Amino acid sequence: MTLLDIPTRTSAVEHALNEARSRIQVTPEELDEARRRRDALAAALKREFGGRTYVNGSIAHGDALNPLTDVDLGVVIPDPDGLYGPGLRGPGALQERAAAAIRRELKDEYPKLRVEHLNRRRSILVRFGDPVTPGQADFTADVITAIDNRTGAGLYIPNYRTWDRSDPERHTEMVKQANDASRSTFARGTRLMKHWNRKHDKPICSWNIKALALGCISGWVTMTDYISTWLNHAIEQLSIGETPDPAGVAGPIKINEKFTRLQVVAAFRQAKADLDLALQYEREGYPILALNQLAIFFGDEAVMPKPDQDEVKRVARERWRGKNPSLVSTPAATSSTSAYGDRLPCARGRADARS
Repeated sequence: MTLLDIPTRTSAVEHALNEARSRIQVTPEELDEARRRRDALAAALKREFGGRTYVNGSIAHGDALNPLTDVDLGVVIPDPDGLYGPGLRGPGALQERAAAAIRRELKDEYPKLRVEHLNRRRSILVRFGDPVTPGQADFTADVITAIDNRTGAGLYIPNYRTWDRSDPERHTEMVKQANDASRSTFARGTRLMKHWNRKHDKPICSWNIKALALGCISGWVTMTDYISTWLNHAIEQLSIGETPDPAGVAGPIKINEKFTRLQVVAAFRQAKADLDLALQYEREGYPILALNQLAIFFGDEAVMPKPDQDEVKRVARERWRGKNPSLVSTPAATSSTSAYGDRLPCARGRADARS
């Protein structure tokens, strides 16, 4: 990248974020195939159970990442005799019927189909064995066998041999409303934060990212404002406790068990500091330093490439001299001194949430 390639001072960071967003979005071909397979699963389940199906997850919410890893689908199974639920029958028999129906209906189209339902906490795992993109791993499907909650809001969904309360239909409705209100910038910003999360050891799950966004993104936003607002809100919320269920039905959303909540907060604080420094450089009129700092924020050159490092060092020295004119001619102002302190800028590794 040369200086001529860098957008204007006021748009460098925003332009780079939108370029990154376009790099990580799912291809139209894969998106279409994911929906087709999801519809085939839904048809098989409705033939088996009747009832209704619902969609959830990244495809339904518009924030899927490339490469696509899975699609999500639920079937709400009629239970007119009230045989299933907490304190009654568990989900095992329903999951077995659903798995058998999927195998029966899809095996001819997908000869390598594998359907796994035993010893899984929530979903039936469907492996199609037929990658859409050559050389790329095939996405899977997670299928939830749910029943209506007769006495309250939402559904009962499996939790091994018993049931948990949740409201995935309301979750999808809330995300769609946020996408409409924000003119899809909710989904676009979520995609960027999901990618950041993926590259930093996944301290929280994708649903947690969206649940936090529902608490702070209510209208159209730039990508810069989405990330800044989201990080501020995530730090505030997780400093208090785990993220509550936006639908008010399930319990709080758990963080990755590898981390403590305060470690996750520390990782988000570091991410916010990295972003703030990039924005500071942009305000000062040093877009190349802003882009270099943004690359440090993401820690993924395939999505956010670093500018030419020799040029970064040259501009960093220029900035330092401009801020320290009285020291320029002194012996202390050596060639290794830069705007970043005693050492020249370098893209450090990703923030370790466990440190």
